[in-house]
Amino acid sequence: MAKRSKLNNLLIIAIVLVGVMALVILVGIFLPKPKEVLQGQAETSDYRVSSKVPSRVKELRVHSGDKVKVGDTLVIMDSPEVEAKMMQAEAAEAAAKAIEQKAQNGARRQEIQGAYELWQKAKAGLDVAEKTFTRVARLYDEGVIPAQKRDEAEAQLRAMQATEKAAKSQYEMAREGARREDKAAAAAQVARAQGAVTEVEGYRRETVLLATADGVVTEIFPEVGELVGQGAPIMNIAKTDDVRFVFNVREDFLPELKVGIEKEVYVPALDRQLKVRITSMNVMGSYATWKATKALDSYDLKTFEVTARPVNQADVKDVLAGMTVIIK
Repeated sequence: MAKRSKLNNLLIIAIVLVGVMALVILVGIFLPKPKEVLQGQAETSDYRVSSKVPSRVKELRVHSGDKVKVGDTLVIMDSPEVEAKMMQAEAAEAAAKAIEQKAQNGARRQEIQGAYELWQKAKAGLDVAEKTFTRVARLYDEGVIPAQKRDEAEAQLRAMQATEKAAKSQYEMAREGARREDKAAAAAQVARAQGAVTEVEGYRRETVLLATADGVVTEIFPEVGELVGQGAPIMNIAKTDDVRFVFNVREDFLPELKVGIEKEVYVPALDRQLKVRITSMNVMGSYATWKATKALDSYDLKTFEVTARPVNQADVKDVLAGMTVIIK
């Protein structure tokens, strides 16, 4: 009798276990499965601020985490070498302009007047030589004087004609000033000096570094007083107007994600829903996360990098790089 009672108890326990297992299976089949969650992160384009000239950090106008606008002053550098080069360039420009002015002005007023007086003197001598030759030639024709005297008077006339021409040329040259070639050369020297000044002014502007795009300062590398080499990065700025969301998605979830479609994403850090548009989809390298399913008589699942951008940029002005983004 006791043996039969024990068998009955075991049978009841077996029936209960089978019922529980059946109930669990039915619940697993008919209850709605929770939706998969795709998690990604926000990324931004960065740019680094650097100087073209070796200089020392004089003043930092911003700190890590500050928001900056285009044109904001970020860093003031100190470079005595640039100031010295500017003094040299300005002095060279002043010298070149003086030489050009001299070439344009020509001879001084006193020199021009002196050349004119010499020309007038030569003209007077030529007038006397012409009259003398006329008289001597008439006397020679009358047979009063020998041919030697006539030849001497003619030679004196020709000499005075040449002297008058030379004096006139000297006067015209003094009045005209330097040659055209000399003036062109002087003008070219001025242009060269001005180019040197412009170049140094460009280096001087590089000692005051400005923001070239709106963003957030993420890193500052040197401290005030440190020497920074040419082209060395001084700070890193993340652009707030170029935010994108990147997700690593297994290929079995790709049917719901197509390039060009719009999705709602959730940003936990801001507790906000954003509308985004999928812009690109690229397979990741073999080193990327993947799921092996061959052990289950199926196939391996590769991972794709899916990039989405906000439909409205104004909605992401508070989104920072690294924030978590979720697609349900």
